Amino acid sequence: MSARRSAGGAAHGTGGDRAANQAGPRARRPHTGRHRNEAARDAILNVTFDLLRTAGIGALTIGAIAETAGVGRQTIYRWWPSKDAVVADALARHARAIVPPRDSGVFARDLADFLVDSFAGLDDPGTERALRQLASAAQHDEHAARVLADFTAQRRASLEALLDRGRSEGRIAPEADLNMLIDMAYGVLWYRLLVGHAPLDESAARSLATRLIAAGRAIRGPQGEAL
Repeated sequence: MSARRSAGGAAHGTGGDRAANQAGPRARRPHTGRHRNEAARDAILNVTFDLLRTAGIGALTIGAIAETAGVGRQTIYRWWPSKDAVVADALARHARAIVPPRDSGVFARDLADFLVDSFAGLDDPGTERALRQLASAAQHDEHAARVLADFTAQRRASLEALLDRGRSEGRIAPEADLNMLIDMAYGVLWYRLLVGHAPLDESAARSLATRLIAAGRAIRGPQGEAL
């Protein structure tokens, strides 16, 4: 009896296998988790930047970001430890989009284009207003100060990489103080942005690039004279 059952079971199993083989291999479901995560992350950063432009740093909250982006708060905290980190990343991401890395093989051209793009990014009134508010809030709000510090650190690193390339190509002296050159570049940008006494236009950007290269080539001797 048991043998019959075994044979019958085997025959049943063989028929099932045969049917499965005839049906062909089972189609694999595409893995969409990573794409959903990337889409959610992009949505969060886009929403954060838009809210920063329209509402300002003071009115920006994790709740508002989550609701507008259509995600839960925990989704945001999965990638960023705080609102400050989200805002800094949103600003840096926007800056990278409008000031992409350049390597044309001509350092002077790449530096000028970097500054032209940086200045042009402030043509948008919302972005200009957001950065002014951020700089103002950073004077009395530690969270805003942290956002500003993180954002400017990322932008400084981008310019430093470009200037370092110029130094390795011999367009800037090996002894040049890159930090000072970066201060000069962004000093002009922030001074004109906050004071508004002169435009941040293409002419100013190209003039600044020329002067940065000249300053980077100058080497000072022990008595301060140019060599």
